[in-house]
Amino acid sequence: MTQALIYTGGISHPFDDAAPTLADILIAAGFASRVSFELPEVLAWAEHDPAALLVIYALRWSMTQDPKYAPDRARWGLALPADVRAAIARHVAGGGGLLGIHTASICFDDWPGWRDVLGGAWQWGKSFHPLLGPVSARLNVEHFLTRGLPDFTLIDEVYSELQLAPGIDIAGWASAGASSDFQPAIWTYQYGAGRVVYDSLGHDSASLQHPVHRRLLQRAALWASGTPDHIVEAA
Repeated sequence: MTQALIYTGGISHPFDDAAPTLADILIAAGFASRVSFELPEVLAWAEHDPAALLVIYALRWSMTQDPKYAPDRARWGLALPADVRAAIARHVAGGGGLLGIHTASICFDDWPGWRDVLGGAWQWGKSFHPLLGPVSARLNVEHFLTRGLPDFTLIDEVYSELQLAPGIDIAGWASAGASSDFQPAIWTYQYGAGRVVYDSLGHDSASLQHPVHRRLLQRAALWASGTPDHIVEAA
């Protein structure tokens, strides 16, 4: 049974509730889920299981961009040492696979290479998101990850103007409210021998548990962990 190693925690999101929900969703897809709020613990698990799926569902970054983050910086601020960066990149490039959810694109802002691992990243001073509210998700009917799934709506945040890496394959877009500005929201990507999926939705348990979104997350985890495309599409 493939392990799904979930790294979580951070401000402004209900990770205490949502991360266990995500773990249960992945267990239902056949994974053995483990959750930790400490990155070194997750990477220690990964070191002993090179085939494990690394899941980043956290909001951990330097928190130096604005004084408003100062009260939370001691607990949630994070800078990545070179050996930690190397461990993440090595695990994914070696074929372990990576599933990034929602705030994963904001993580690790002191590591320029994170964009190249995940396929996209937050650009401070340019990226933004509207307030939590109704979101329309439009899926790519030609993409194996989303083929056969209907478009859907849910309450979430639309991450906009992310810096995208060359080579991503967009599986879905999202727009806030009645806006027609659809932003790339879901993609697949290859990093070395590793498969990567990023899903910018997933603010809380309600978003994760939306029936279509739940199924999409399970497909994403299966594909990122090496499951053949035709089996993913049937999941």
